[in-house]
Amino acid sequence: MFISHFSLSNFRNFTNLKVDLPPGLIVISGLNGQGKSNLLEALYLLSIAKSYRTNAEREMMSWNTQLVAHEALSEVTAQTIVTGVIKQDNNLVQLIVGLRPLANENPGGRTVQKQIRVDGLPTSAANAVGLINAVLFTAADVDLVLGSPSGRRRFLDIVISQVDRIYLRTLQRYQKVVSQRNALLRSIREGRATPTELDFWDAELEKEASVIITKRNEAIEQLSSLAINAYHGLNTAEKLAVIYQPSVDVPALASTLASQRATEIRAGVTTFGPHRDDIALLINEMSASNYASRGQARSIAFALRLAEASFLKVRRNQEPILLLDDVLSELDTNRRRRVLEEATAYQQVIVTTAEPMLTENTHVRPESLLWLSNGILS
Repeated sequence: MFISHFSLSNFRNFTNLKVDLPPGLIVISGLNGQGKSNLLEALYLLSIAKSYRTNAEREMMSWNTQLVAHEALSEVTAQTIVTGVIKQDNNLVQLIVGLRPLANENPGGRTVQKQIRVDGLPTSAANAVGLINAVLFTAADVDLVLGSPSGRRRFLDIVISQVDRIYLRTLQRYQKVVSQRNALLRSIREGRATPTELDFWDAELEKEASVIITKRNEAIEQLSSLAINAYHGLNTAEKLAVIYQPSVDVPALASTLASQRATEIRAGVTTFGPHRDDIALLINEMSASNYASRGQARSIAFALRLAEASFLKVRRNQEPILLLDDVLSELDTNRRRRVLEEATAYQQVIVTTAEPMLTENTHVRPESLLWLSNGILS
């Protein structure tokens, strides 16, 4: 699988970009602030149907586009469009993600309408996820190790969702259940509802949470061995362990819901469930989040991303596209060589860097070298 054609219209600092891409290693270089991360954000948008950098979709739209929409001018001009043509085996698939701000709201609170089309036919975001399998490496990945559990949960959710639509829909339903249940807990605390009204939402939470916990357990079993092998290639002197830590096990869901009811009513929130899970990362049996150096954390994060790529390759029987956003400068020469060699085992790898010479002194040679300046590729 690889992206053979890619185009952007009014996406962040890109007004109009069209580029044909070959398989192999593609290096996109340019000075800082030219849009290299924006470019990979758009590519990854095609894979997960949302931005990995922001929850506010209007931030992906160019400022001029937002102004045009605010002035209620041409709807065509006011659209942000990301298009990718994917070659998979002998088939071509076109995926389009369009963003259009609703013109009747002020710029600070504008709602964005998102439309997705596959080969010209409209589809939902849930159906679009996984049509393009991609793995994104960024310098911020160190937060997978040193950051909060929410980042590790998001990593796991994105990995599983790309290969399992049932999981994605279950996760969406679970999030709605937790939101509704939290509102009810607050109402009970304030005397506007009775505790027996929780019975329905407890049953819904148990049903959806059981599926999520089970599927996360299955995924971690595979990802753990893949990450351990990848980390060994980066650091042979240390042993990595990756362990799923659910806040509650499936058999204990019902009893925990009952025993924690009074506590949760006082708190006004659901205090356990998949939204409170974590992934423990250990180096030589020590917590990496507490004891790992920045260099160790960076290597663990790379191992997790390489494990993600291998997981997608096995589960989908298709090689994912690898996107490396300005990460080479974070690595020493040996690790840089190792990462590039591992990455270029895949059909297409797109690397951005402000220092193109970092790809030198390795056995890897780019298929294409592109220069990005002011939103223009040459």
